[in-house]
Amino acid sequence: MKISRFLFLSIFAFLLLLVVCKQQVEVVFSPGEVMPDTDGVPVNAHGAGFLIYNDTYYMFGEHKGSGNAGYVANDGVRCYSSKNLKDWKDEGIALAVVDDESSDIAKGCILERPKVIYNEKTGKFVMWFHLELKGQGYVAARTALAVADKVTGPYTFVKSLRPCAGVWPLNFSEEQKNAEYDYAMDRWTDEGTVAVVNGMYVKRDFEGGQMSRDMTLWVDDDGKAYHIAASEENGTLHICELTDDYMDFTGKYVRVFPDANNEAPAIFKYNDKYYMISSGCTGWNPNAARLSVADSIMGEWKYLGNPCRGEKRQINTTFYSQSTYIIPVIGKENAFIYWGDRWKSSNLIDSRYIMLPILFEDGQPVLRWYDEWTMDVFE
Repeated sequence: MKISRFLFLSIFAFLLLLVVCKQQVEVVFSPGEVMPDTDGVPVNAHGAGFLIYNDTYYMFGEHKGSGNAGYVANDGVRCYSSKNLKDWKDEGIALAVVDDESSDIAKGCILERPKVIYNEKTGKFVMWFHLELKGQGYVAARTALAVADKVTGPYTFVKSLRPCAGVWPLNFSEEQKNAEYDYAMDRWTDEGTVAVVNGMYVKRDFEGGQMSRDMTLWVDDDGKAYHIAASEENGTLHICELTDDYMDFTGKYVRVFPDANNEAPAIFKYNDKYYMISSGCTGWNPNAARLSVADSIMGEWKYLGNPCRGEKRQINTTFYSQSTYIIPVIGKENAFIYWGDRWKSSNLIDSRYIMLPILFEDGQPVLRWYDEWTMDVFE
C-alpha cells in the first residue's frame, strides 16, 4: 500500500511538531547554578517557603543584600511566581521592613525562613517567619505573623511572639514539670544534656513563651495547620497547632527529639506517613541531613537516618546545602522536590539553590545528585 507524498509529509510534519513541542515544554533543572528570573536577574529568595495556589507555585524568601548587608533585613520578603518551577516571575517585595525603629520589623532586624499558607475559611494568606529584633543578635528567638488578601501581597505585619506561653507540651510529664534546674549550667556537660532532655529550657521559658527560630508550616489534610520550629536554644523541635484562622497558637504542642539539635525542618506526607528532613546546627556550614518519620504530625517521631545517597562528601553535606522546603509537584501524585540553600556566608546574596527530586527506594525517601534533571525522573 503506497502512501502519497502529501500524506507522508503531513505525518512527518506532525511528528516533528510533537518533538518541538516536547522540547519547548521540557524543563531542565540544574541544581546549584545561578537561577535567573524572567527578567534575567538572579532570584533573591533565601530560606524559602512555597505555596501552590491556582495551579501556580509561589516562592517567598529572604531578600538578601550584598556583603555584610545580607545578614540583616533591609528589604523584607520577596515573592516569585512560576508555572513550572523554572521560569520565576518577580512579584516584588511581599512584606517590607519599615523605617520605624519602634517596630518589630524595623529595617535591620533579622527576618528568616518566611512560609505562607492559605486559609480557605477566611480567604486570607497567612505568613509566619522567624524574627530577631534589631540589634539583639539571636536573643529574641521569636516567630512573627503577617497577612494579606492577595497571594503576592502586600502583607501586613500583625505581631511577633514566643509561642505557647504558660502552657506545657502535651508530651511533658508531671516529673518534668516539677523538676528544678540550675539554668546557668553548661548544656554540653552530661548533667546539662540530661537537664535539657528533661525540659530545663521549657521550664525556663514557660511564662514568656518558647523560643522559635528556624521554622516551617504544615497544613494537614483536615485543614489543621501546624508551626514547626527549632526551640530550646536550637536543641529541640516544637510542633505547635495553630488556630482555625492560622493566626495564633491553640496551646497544643509537642517536643520532638529533645537536645538532638535539629533545625531547618521541611515536611511532606507520603502513604499516610509524615516525613521530615532537617539539619544539624553548624551555622552557615552544611552538614548531613536527617530524615525522620511519624504516623501523625504530633505523634512520636523516629529517625530513619541520612536520606542522601552518593559520595561521602555529598552525603555528609547534603550536597552542600541545607533544607528549607519540600515542594509537591503539581499534576503528579507522590512527586516531591527537595529545596535547599547552598549558603555563601561571605556574600549571602550569592547563595545558590538546590532542587532535587525525592525518590523512593524500598519505600523510603532518598536524595541523589543530578547535574541536570527533568520531571521525567518521576515517571
